Amino acid sequence: MVAVSDVRTPGPGPAAPADPAGPPLLSLALATMMDGVDAHAGAVYLLADEAPVLEMAVMAGLPRTFAAPWERVALSAQLPVAEAVRERRLVLVDGEQEMACRYPRVAVVLPYPFALAALPVATGSTVYGAVFLTWPGSGAHELTDREREHLAAACERLAGQLARAAAEGRRVLPEPGPLPGPLADGAAPASGPDEAARMVSRLPYGLCSLDLHGRFSYANTAAAELIGVPVSRMLGTQLWAVVPWLNDPVYEDRYRAALISRRVTSFVALRPPGEWLSFRLYPSPTGLSVRISRARAVSEMRRAAARDESAPARLVTISQVLSLAGALTQAVGVRDVVRLVAEEIAPSVGSRALVVLGSRAGRLHVLGHSGYVDPHIVERFDGMPLTEPTPGAHALNSGVPAFFESREELERLYPIRHATPDGFAAWAYLPLIASGRPVGTVVLAYDERRSFPADERAVLTSLGGLIALALERALLYDAKHQLAHGLQAALLPPSLPRLDGIDTAARYLPSTRGMDIGGDFYDVVPVGAQAAAVIGDVQGHNVTAAGLMGQIRTGVRAYTAVGQSPQEVMCSTNRLLIDLGADLFASCLYLRLDPGRGRAVMARAGHPPPLLRRPDGRVRVLDLAGGPLLGIQDSATYPTTEVDLSPGSVLVLYTDGLVESPGVDIEESLADLGQRLGRAGDLPLDELADVLMGQEAGAQERIDDVALLLLRARGDR
Repeated sequence: MVAVSDVRTPGPGPAAPADPAGPPLLSLALATMMDGVDAHAGAVYLLADEAPVLEMAVMAGLPRTFAAPWERVALSAQLPVAEAVRERRLVLVDGEQEMACRYPRVAVVLPYPFALAALPVATGSTVYGAVFLTWPGSGAHELTDREREHLAAACERLAGQLARAAAEGRRVLPEPGPLPGPLADGAAPASGPDEAARMVSRLPYGLCSLDLHGRFSYANTAAAELIGVPVSRMLGTQLWAVVPWLNDPVYEDRYRAALISRRVTSFVALRPPGEWLSFRLYPSPTGLSVRISRARAVSEMRRAAARDESAPARLVTISQVLSLAGALTQAVGVRDVVRLVAEEIAPSVGSRALVVLGSRAGRLHVLGHSGYVDPHIVERFDGMPLTEPTPGAHALNSGVPAFFESREELERLYPIRHATPDGFAAWAYLPLIASGRPVGTVVLAYDERRSFPADERAVLTSLGGLIALALERALLYDAKHQLAHGLQAALLPPSLPRLDGIDTAARYLPSTRGMDIGGDFYDVVPVGAQAAAVIGDVQGHNVTAAGLMGQIRTGVRAYTAVGQSPQEVMCSTNRLLIDLGADLFASCLYLRLDPGRGRAVMARAGHPPPLLRRPDGRVRVLDLAGGPLLGIQDSATYPTTEVDLSPGSVLVLYTDGLVESPGVDIEESLADLGQRLGRAGDLPLDELADVLMGQEAGAQERIDDVALLLLRARGDR
């Protein structure tokens, strides 16, 4: 491997003035390499002086705009020229499939069949740059030994020339690409005396010639009439500049495809207001020959489609993309993402079913699906190893989208799909890449065979990026949510013990802010013929508050087990909190229940007062003596109050989240709670707990945790 320190410094970089009379060193070297191996395009890069970056110095055979994303290439980039420099070797890429697997960034921008070779321009000790060459087609080009030797020798000669230039203090600058040939005095207008021109002018279809940059060098009269632009305006101008209705990425893609793949391509375009024209492009090393004719059959088909107002004009409009992006920002969990993709994205791109796949521990996991009559077809893939030859696993592993226009194409590449017919006829597998790593795959299924032109693939790939970001957030949220609930469940009692003479019921709801976890707690502890009950609230809605709550609950249990009185339990817990040094306070209400005597002894530390419902239905707020919050003063004392707990009485212990809310007076909240308790106090405790929780249980926004503990004296002792 070549480290940054291995590259030349200083050296011939593309930054300083050069002798304008000097020979075009780079262009001549590139032309020699291209001629020796019959390449149809190529470029030379030089290493920059100020950074480990390759800068394009000259390009031939194709418009330089085609390589605009790679004008400057970092040595660390996953691109052929950078890899050739880093590893000091020839890099070959034989076609679009290999390009998609090895260099997906290139394949997304140039999804055309072409082969590529990249070589370093280096002496034995110094790297000066790199060269790439391309050939049209896929899967058939192999460099012979003679061609490899020719390229290696040419790169070595160029490196030697650059080394001599550096030693002499000469700077080698970027050079312009090959100049377009002259237009031959307007390229023989249709009225010229030449017999060939006269013959062409009589043809019923248009003929024109474009150079490599899309400029007209010839056009016959029929072409001018069909396009609606005079020949005089066409010559020397670019096709899409003089014909605005052809200035569309779809048509540009066909032009690029013809030049790069050197294959005949075609498209149809609407000349306003309603005339459809067919364009057929024939590529050559110097440009394109274009045949233009009326596309009557297409015109009729398009007019019929235009009458169908339900058919969208484009795959996805800008407003739809903005709407979809906005909708995905609302998604919270993975289920939300799957639902939004099913309801918003799939219909907009014509998909009838979808699957969202993720990975865990080296296996595929079905995160959600929609539109499948038999869900078992999809769920069969859940838990499948990522090493299995399935399109979903391949898209997730490689990060490269895959489009299958028919079932035959899918099953030919992935025979495993023979065993899982799902009734669909075309598929798009979109890898979901977020923060530079794959987080899943979205599979879109279509009812009928479907071609995926370049513009549609680009749209689907972009939508995949939006989905990936939403899914990444959702996965993190779900993981946090599961962690919070698991921690909360571990810190609260899994169930309440059965007590002699006392029925119990409890509820807990976390705050909707923060981590969905908090410091509210409750517990019931049997103590021989008696029992202890506690409820409390530690400041905060985070892991620290939850951890401290667990320590307090454990301390209360321990002090109760050793026989301390309610006052002693509160004092010991207060000192424990101070000794822990957590700088957090806690409120607490502790009860020692004696159902045999029908009494309860209570100690309070800054906690909201409990409610007591008598057997006759009367409700009152117990005004208990108490002390300060736990954790404030180590010498604090907590006096106790004894309360009658006759059979049928109900004690309601709660935290302040149940009665405090912005803009509502706490006295009014307590009165409302008391009224509900009075009306529903005879219900079974679980039903009564639901009544008292009221709207809190279904609230989407809770600023505080809520804990509720109900105790009813049965009187069966």
